[in-house]
Amino acid sequence: MRELPRSLKIATVWLVLGTALFLAVQAFLAAGRQTSWLIEGSGLVLQRQGDGHFHWPGRINGRQIEFLVDTGATRTALPGPLAEQLGLEPEREVQSATAGGIATGYEARVDLVLEGGIAVQRLRVTVLPDLRSPLLGMDVLGRMRFTQQDGRLTFEGPSR
Repeated sequence: MRELPRSLKIATVWLVLGTALFLAVQAFLAAGRQTSWLIEGSGLVLQRQGDGHFHWPGRINGRQIEFLVDTGATRTALPGPLAEQLGLEPEREVQSATAGGIATGYEARVDLVLEGGIAVQRLRVTVLPDLRSPLLGMDVLGRMRFTQQDGRLTFEGPSR
């Protein structure tokens, strides 16, 4: 049996090492994107993610959605393309102040369920055509007491 050339052996080793490095980086990035939440005592705790934000998984009208927690947003907001996929019916046109200026969108109603058992029926949301990801606003967050410390956002149940 004839032995493979040395250069082919070296190229194969580099290819295997490169593939292993690529897979390790992809696994690291996927772990950073995973939502980390847990029930602790009578509250729910969200861990800050690798992008510096808190994310809260939930469902709108039964479809799995990953929300960006935005305590600066008055209302929960959805990207236009997502609203179209969900088949949301526009109720009325609205103007919304965003980081990029005033945006025109519309209001719609959704049934929202967040991991941890938080549910809001017929929640009025703002749909904005150029929004990049779903935002969970103070219309939902304000119903609960929460504190932020050491990369943890802790919700303690409905406010009284």
